[in-house]
Amino acid sequence: MTKQLPIGIQSNGIKHAHADSMPSIDTRFAMVREAGVFDYVDKTPDTHEIAEFEKASEKYGLPVRCGGWFYVFGRDETLLKKNLETAKQLGSLDHNTQIMAYKEDGQLVSDEEVIEFYEAALEYGEQLGVRPCLEVHCNMWSEDFRRVEAVGKLAEARGLTYCLTLDHSHVIFKIDNPEEQEIFDIRGDVESGKLILDPFTDGSVCKAWIDAGWVGHCHARSTVPNNPRNLDAVDDQGRHGRGIQYPFAPPAPGIYHSPWDPVQLEPWKEVVRQLMTYHAHHDDSALGQISTEFIPALDYGEGCRYSLFEQGIACASWMRETWNGIISS
Repeated sequence: MTKQLPIGIQSNGIKHAHADSMPSIDTRFAMVREAGVFDYVDKTPDTHEIAEFEKASEKYGLPVRCGGWFYVFGRDETLLKKNLETAKQLGSLDHNTQIMAYKEDGQLVSDEEVIEFYEAALEYGEQLGVRPCLEVHCNMWSEDFRRVEAVGKLAEARGLTYCLTLDHSHVIFKIDNPEEQEIFDIRGDVESGKLILDPFTDGSVCKAWIDAGWVGHCHARSTVPNNPRNLDAVDDQGRHGRGIQYPFAPPAPGIYHSPWDPVQLEPWKEVVRQLMTYHAHHDDSALGQISTEFIPALDYGEGCRYSLFEQGIACASWMRETWNGIISS
């Protein structure tokens, strides 16, 4: 039997321009079904939305295969359990688990505390049949990419199965981006070659995580090296978003705030190819699925005039073509 790789879409990306209102839940599922390139929807809905998600999922034959949330260590353990229970109710298999870099007291969460939170998530998730996956993500403990392997080794030393959500947009946009590399002080290791961000260079950090067999889930939102800041939106202090989203398909003239160059997407695409190749050739691959995630938040696509949904469709179509090429070669 040919190995499968389901491709879905994160629900916040099922809309067009940022200024457009979010479609109803039923309309979102109808849009996804009509697009014809997605296998599922990715979402942890609010409590009052669960019944609507269940109804739309059944109506359109689209499972809510996975979801996710962000958590503060020492504050959100009860919320984690609630969200895992929601995942079970919806039939989800994976829960993307983001642990914020800082605790409520302003202290950086330690590797041991990440493991403590993760182990509790694993134990409760196992009871429910839902697998937690720790996400590589900005503003989380894992934005210091050096910690991802360190925590993995701690987890495995405890006999835990270490499972990541790979969102490599957060790695790619820091390439050739000294300002971003100053965050969590990785610039020195990048410049010395101790930490390799470029996926075309041997020893790259994403390839190391993939080859360790740690990637269980993936978020696909394209970025480019030294990604432009999001010039379409500012925060309450007048600062532009960090810029962790780049159109996958060419935007119409005047729609995107910066020049668009498809060649710049190749490093991001290369990580997808590496992940798919690993999955295709390893029977024990942990990868469950890949979700497109073009979203309207400040550091991503807030203020965008291009269609988030159409970008997701273009990305999913490319991933299907790429996957089919890998498994048929």
